[in-house]
Amino acid sequence: MTATIRRAVPDDVAVLVELGTSTFVETFGHLYSAADLQAFLGESHSPDAYAKTLANPDYALWIAERDGNAIGYAQAGPCGLPHADVRHGDGELKRLYLRQSEQNGGVGRALMDAAMQWLERDGPRPLWISVWSENHGAQRFYARHGFEFAGEYEFPVGEQRDREFMFRRLPRDA
Repeated sequence: MTATIRRAVPDDVAVLVELGTSTFVETFGHLYSAADLQAFLGESHSPDAYAKTLANPDYALWIAERDGNAIGYAQAGPCGLPHADVRHGDGELKRLYLRQSEQNGGVGRALMDAAMQWLERDGPRPLWISVWSENHGAQRFYARHGFEFAGEYEFPVGEQRDREFMFRRLPRDA
């Protein structure tokens, strides 16, 4: 059955908390101590964090569903990456996660397309993404969408600092 992509609404907070937590743990949980993982999840994947994002018109989230079950999501908004070339007005794909059982079936591309269309709704602009340095599959995926390596920084997960790569896509002609 085909997945559907829809814009998240405030009533989706509980779904986003579960989906964000489970997909992060499934993908990266093995990298962190229990304390670091819980600190990160409590800050970044709490009901308050999602409610605040959903209430801010500068951000948007999409949920992918199959048979009434949430299987992935994307989040986009203003770029907050620590790169010298980031300017006011640049956009960022903040998150794109799928349950592992749903990967490589086109759902990630559909979420990416929804986010890119929204980020460029007022015309082309620089777009940014950050990716864990060892997530080579995601890096290849973003490269297929025109993103190129632009730098790196340390991404905090609790007390741990990960090597994170920043990728940028320069504006495309309208």
